[in-house]
Amino acid sequence: MTFSRRRFLGASATMAGAGIVDFPGKHTSSITFRTHSQADPAANPPIELIALNRMAYGPRPGDVARVQQMGLTAYVDEQLNPNDADDALCASKLASARLRIQYDAGMGYPAVDEMRPLRTITENWGLAQLWPLTKHPAYQERIRPVEEVRAATLIRAVYSKWQLREVLVEFWHNHFNVDAYSDTRISATWPLYDRDVIRRHCLGNFRNMVRDVAKSIAMGFYLDNAFSRDGPANENYARELFELHTLGQENYLNHLYNRWRDVPGALEGNPIGYIDQDVYEAARAFTGWTIAYGQTISGNLRLPDTGEFAYVDLWHDNAQKRVLAFEIDPNRPPLADGEDVIRLVSQHPGTARYICRKLCRRLLADDPPASLVNTLANVWLTNKDAPDQIARTVRALLLSDEFASTFGRKVKRPFEVVVSFLRATNAEVTPNRDLFWQLQEMGYRMFNWGPPTGHPEESAAWLSTNGMLRRWNIINQLQSTWLKAATFDLPGQTPPGLTARQIVEFWVGRLLAVPPPTSTMNRLIDLMRQNGSADAPPTGSADEIVDRIKSVVTLIAMTPEFQLR
Repeated sequence: MTFSRRRFLGASATMAGAGIVDFPGKHTSSITFRTHSQADPAANPPIELIALNRMAYGPRPGDVARVQQMGLTAYVDEQLNPNDADDALCASKLASARLRIQYDAGMGYPAVDEMRPLRTITENWGLAQLWPLTKHPAYQERIRPVEEVRAATLIRAVYSKWQLREVLVEFWHNHFNVDAYSDTRISATWPLYDRDVIRRHCLGNFRNMVRDVAKSIAMGFYLDNAFSRDGPANENYARELFELHTLGQENYLNHLYNRWRDVPGALEGNPIGYIDQDVYEAARAFTGWTIAYGQTISGNLRLPDTGEFAYVDLWHDNAQKRVLAFEIDPNRPPLADGEDVIRLVSQHPGTARYICRKLCRRLLADDPPASLVNTLANVWLTNKDAPDQIARTVRALLLSDEFASTFGRKVKRPFEVVVSFLRATNAEVTPNRDLFWQLQEMGYRMFNWGPPTGHPEESAAWLSTNGMLRRWNIINQLQSTWLKAATFDLPGQTPPGLTARQIVEFWVGRLLAVPPPTSTMNRLIDLMRQNGSADAPPTGSADEIVDRIKSVVTLIAMTPEFQLR
């Protein structure tokens, strides 16, 4: 069953009256989505539910009791130290997963149509195995590695014990956004960016992460630094390094100053922000940083065609530079100029505030308290050289008073809606391209977001009328026979002998961190009981009861309360 906006409102009461969703006018193009805290600031769910809805993709059966038994601090510390050897369920799901690959025969290669394992993931393919795929004549083979990472990402999000890592991997992929489909050299080697850069550093040291992003095949080709050389330098990567990866737009001061020495603090060696001159000089520092793909260096001298990171001194601008008031001498050792720029931007106080604010927006609220951001920035800077700098900062955030007192300030993005429903219903997941197409239609383009900004973090960006309708419909589509992305046994998970009211209460408790309004509960109970009593087992044939359970679960997942975290 597919619910239109009108039918959904009729089935679940007038949500605007409950302080949750407003439809401002008949012809409006957007929805006003009031958060839980605005509707009822005194109500917050237990800390276990807050944690599992923010630092995880929602609870699976048994998770709440486990976190209650451990306590929040122990759960946070466990999550900050993931151990893949202690994640047998996820490993088995990855090993058994199959993803279809299909294409017609072409010049020199046969047709293929098979359900293939996620070999690049389960066998940890390296550059020597992945780079040859960049030359494969079939496009589907060149993009196969990124398709496998997408499938593995969904499986890990649903099944992995190490939920915080999965949440942060998604955060950092979005922060260091690369459109993996923009160049098949990126698509074919995507497992390296995911595994060896983002996953490796997601809880580690930020400076090291920035360095490895800068040297990666993915970023080298996406922002063109692989082609940058002296005379003149390509500024694409350097611009985004400042504006998106480190200091952020909030510390861009060119509208106020156009000379480096005029920036407050510059003459003391501590400028409070950056201007265009810093970007230009940084671009020069990264000349000669490239990827070896067989290109000519000079005359008959060529780089090997291996996909490895390479430094070409002949392409490097060896002259003196000045970045963030730091003097870079001429004719320095290989990579030294770029390494210094990475240090300067990664450890700048403006970067600390910018990154910590983004972490708060992801894990807490769109408008995090300035006091919390400043506290976290101090932790960040104090641990700037620590190998677990990010983990220490995230720990401070997760154990803060604000984390425990601000539930409902965020709305789930499409990927979170899908994964949290799959987790709550204990579904068996079968990733396929149709599901990722549905996510794309909802606005979430996994590893395929074109601009370097990454997907929007703010909730308002996801709350158009069309976006909300797709949120509601995806719950139906996941259970459809045509999508084939998951299988469910909702009746089998419903304890036997329950009354109609108890069935609704059971599934509300399973799916929602906060209860819906009484009017919504009454309508759900009415649907479950039909012509029977709310306080007796539902009447009707077995098939009718099964259908009603499915309908109730679907409607619960369509409520605004399910969308909050």
